[in-house]
Amino acid sequence: MNKKTAPVIEPLFQFNKQCEEAIELYTKAFGAKLTYLGRYGNADPKDLPPKYNEEDADLIFHAQMMIGNQRILMADNLFNDLPMGHTVFPVMTFETADDVKAALNILLDGATIVNPLSSTTYCTCCVSLIDKFGVYWDLMAE
Repeated sequence: MNKKTAPVIEPLFQFNKQCEEAIELYTKAFGAKLTYLGRYGNADPKDLPPKYNEEDADLIFHAQMMIGNQRILMADNLFNDLPMGHTVFPVMTFETADDVKAALNILLDGATIVNPLSSTTYCTCCVSLIDKFGVYWDLMAE
């Protein structure tokens, strides 16, 4: 019997152009270790949000940090305006793109798609949505 690995839930911290400052703070405060850092200027053009412009090239597109055994994901949000305090989202990381699509199909009823199903430089499949309860989710497969 082929047993699947359960998805992993991780927090995604979104910042209004302050991600790099937050990385420095969390590194000092929590002994966090930066394991990946990608900037908008180095991102694949297909991954760039509509609000991107050349002035944003040095902002953080995707970062990963370890705080103890917990991975956290971080980025400078250029997709929509986020009010202070509404900037942390759960990310469900699945084994395969098919697993992402299956979960998405279940969550679609009453949901609003924020970023459509796509692949990026850091994952093979991802989608962002707000479910019918108002919870903002990122679903992804690495």
